[in-house]
Amino acid sequence: MRVVDVRTNGSGYSELLLTPVNGLLPEILPGQFVNVRVTTSQRAYLRRPISVNDVNVEDNTLRLLVKDAGEATHIICNSRIGDVYDILLPLGKPFTIVPGARYLLVGGGVGTAPMLYLGKKLKEAGMTPTFLLGARTSAELMQLDRFRRYGVVFVCTEDGSLGTKGFVTAHEVLQSEFDRCCVCGPMPMMKAVAAAAKSRGVECEVSLENKMACGLGACLCCVEDTVRGNECTCTAGPVFNINDLKWQI
Repeated sequence: MRVVDVRTNGSGYSELLLTPVNGLLPEILPGQFVNVRVTTSQRAYLRRPISVNDVNVEDNTLRLLVKDAGEATHIICNSRIGDVYDILLPLGKPFTIVPGARYLLVGGGVGTAPMLYLGKKLKEAGMTPTFLLGARTSAELMQLDRFRRYGVVFVCTEDGSLGTKGFVTAHEVLQSEFDRCCVCGPMPMMKAVAAAAKSRGVECEVSLENKMACGLGACLCCVEDTVRGNECTCTAGPVFNINDLKWQI
């Protein structure tokens, strides 16, 4: 796929807009991911899994929000318009969309990425989700204007530069009435939000960020212990209902 736009603000995050070199994008559902191959580094030989941030069918474009967290993602974050990547897509199991349900979408750090596309699809289905987004500082929240197109947005920053100071796990909106909760972000955050949802009888799905390589269930490096036994996160997930995970919450 070819890079047609790149946006960054110096916070360690970059937005990439890509389009197929040939043909049309396949159907991509919220919660699915892509696996990007970087060919300009011999050390970054494994593909990098990246959540789908948005899809525009009319423009035939895919948007990725990438955090500069290592050699491969550093190269991706510093892409230039015209760069071409070998990308496998779409991969993994998506979030569940239940018509008419009241949704709370919780994202922390780069875990906000899949929540944007999920919120967009919920809005298209006639629902108005509530977003709870967390980051270390306001500079890391590059897409707030887009989130506000699709629902009500609450923000937490660790340094207090925007929204409520602190972690999303302490935000009062978690005590509001919802039917479903979808979460992506650091593991401690996901477990805390999942525990809050479970205590209130709210159906909860989490998008796991296990280390992945092949994205096809062959290498077994992303295995997660579930009630059904060991399952590959890249194929059985990355989205799991918390009742299917052996989390002590």
